Amino acid sequence: MSQIPTRVPPGAGFRARLIAFCGKEWPRYLFLGAIGFIIRLPAIQGQLIWDDARLTRDNPFIKSPLLALEAFRHYLFLDSFSGHYRPVQNLSYMLDYFFWNTDPAGFHLSNILLHVVAGLLLYRLLTHLFGKRGGLWESHDSGSARVGALAAFVISGIWMVHPVHSAAIDYISGRADSLAFVFSAGAWLLVLRARTAKARWLKGIIYLLAALSGVLALCSREIACIWILIFLVHTLTFARDIGKKVKITTILCGALVLGTYAELRRLPVGRSEPRFTENWSVPVRGTLMLRALGDYGRLMVFPGNLHMERSILDPGNYLNRESWRKTVASEYLSILGLAVLTAFIYGCARRGIGQRTRIMGTVWFFAAYLPISNIVQLNATVAEHWLYLPSVGFLLFLGGCALDLPRRFGTGLTAVAAITILALSVRSAIRSSDWNNEENFYKRTIAAGGLSPRIGVNLAQIYAERGEYVIAEKMLHHIVETTPDYPIARNNLASVLAHEGKAAESEALFARSAEQAKQSKNQYPHTWIAAFNVAHMRSRANDDAGAIAILEQAHADYPEIWELISLESELLRRTQGPLPALRLIENYTRQNWWHHAAWLAEGRLYAENNDVGQATRALRYAVFLDVHDVQALNLLAAISVRQNQLEQACATQRRAIAREPNQPRQYLMLAEILDKMGRTSEAQTARDDATRLKAIVTSPRIAAN
Repeated sequence: MSQIPTRVPPGAGFRARLIAFCGKEWPRYLFLGAIGFIIRLPAIQGQLIWDDARLTRDNPFIKSPLLALEAFRHYLFLDSFSGHYRPVQNLSYMLDYFFWNTDPAGFHLSNILLHVVAGLLLYRLLTHLFGKRGGLWESHDSGSARVGALAAFVISGIWMVHPVHSAAIDYISGRADSLAFVFSAGAWLLVLRARTAKARWLKGIIYLLAALSGVLALCSREIACIWILIFLVHTLTFARDIGKKVKITTILCGALVLGTYAELRRLPVGRSEPRFTENWSVPVRGTLMLRALGDYGRLMVFPGNLHMERSILDPGNYLNRESWRKTVASEYLSILGLAVLTAFIYGCARRGIGQRTRIMGTVWFFAAYLPISNIVQLNATVAEHWLYLPSVGFLLFLGGCALDLPRRFGTGLTAVAAITILALSVRSAIRSSDWNNEENFYKRTIAAGGLSPRIGVNLAQIYAERGEYVIAEKMLHHIVETTPDYPIARNNLASVLAHEGKAAESEALFARSAEQAKQSKNQYPHTWIAAFNVAHMRSRANDDAGAIAILEQAHADYPEIWELISLESELLRRTQGPLPALRLIENYTRQNWWHHAAWLAEGRLYAENNDVGQATRALRYAVFLDVHDVQALNLLAAISVRQNQLEQACATQRRAIAREPNQPRQYLMLAEILDKMGRTSEAQTARDDATRLKAIVTSPRIAAN
């Protein structure tokens, strides 16, 4: 939709000029971008929480641009039952890692910017949908264009600041929602632009870009399939001045995009191990669908109680009459869900100039809601970030209701919209602060009613890392008693007992967990940790042979787990020398050429075996697989020094400094090389740099942080 000009007569007052200024497009984009960015700033200082460490710190596929294509051959999580195929999410982390290394602030900043871009694209898209060719706005009033533009602006503003999106913005691992939104909305806008292009070559290029954007959206998150459905519904039903030929072509292109995505999704090796699924009956699923609808409707209107690990199902509450009373709130959600459903039906049936808008909003909301409505089982019954796309339809429906109100309510509606945006902005800023650090996040989640075994275990781990083992043991004992089949809780309890000196009790619990893992590994990921910890305990007890035997069995059960292979190779190296360990590592690197840590281990083993050529080859390969790693460069520099290739050692060490310029030890290593070369003044300069960096690190201001 083009900008709506607003003429200002000569000598007009401040109010007239302000109205004219607000009628321009660029101040609206500026306002949306600024408010969307500012209210999320508290998340910038957030740490890595939950899955963030696995995706942004330990993820091997984000460490080098060389792995960009390899990311399309793997699921998002390397060791998980999750079938999430989201290579574009990994590519976005790769870009962040390249510029920010592992600094969480950079990753959080990218999340915020992606959400802001999504909000701006939504505004651009809605201005078209409320335009003459969009088909949602039936009024022929002379001021209808400005009303439609204002409706698009208000809806986009509320969506931009709504706190229900916190888990998709403030949580680094939730980035998939905004990525899919950006590429999907971008593809839709590109199609609209291509339809108005005059030159055939330009039209073709834009259509190709739209198709590429659609594929990238699907590779960001599976919800992009719903975007395609919504786009097709609008094109076939609401859009005006579109011929039959264009509609058929649009359907074929949509099918082509989906087909391309289906072929890409076949690239990863299939995960055949089935996950445990609940055998819910049709009435139970129907009840859960209504509860979810009620919960989502409540959160959209009054987002007061926000937290992760939301649930609308607790089977334990139906054991007796007393426990049944605890489900009253859930049953109210069912009633509320029925009320929300009735409101949508009534709004679609009621005639008026906003009816088409309400119908489109209903289609948008329910198309995105049904996949997350418990009609099929997912990893949760409800989740706030799942509203990222459906919320647009919900707000579009409300906008259609507002359009039918008499014009005399316009000023009041504008004031209500402004107050709503302000109130939601404050709530979003407060919600963003929940993600400052892990302990704060888990405690606030529990206080808000999000207690789950996973939350409890993660909080107990924090206490254990601080040495508060008594508190951690008490928490973990409670979790094991209430959820005895949760292996992660047992493993963490055994680890805490080991730190408390209760070695016999700890090893017995680890051994029991390792045995039970054979049955639970189809239901829970990371059950191999029990065997890993038992082997560690055997090794600390000077029983390396027993530890190796345990790891060999675990390796047979979990053949692709690097942690097991790494520990076994280290024990083999220590007891039998580097060659047996090398055979184990080489088998892994042949199957996983992209794994930086494996190539680094292989280089070290070759160096220990005095095979300089092979060590250099492996370490150079490791250098290219991680753009920020310095261990391989340090080893290469050391090898060059031993061969008296001092110039090469110096150049290699300077590369290490370029990658890690704030670490004193890198300058000290360079100083040693320069001393051997007789360049004493340069060596002293390197030592001075190291001393300066040490002083910065130990200064009171830095230490306080």
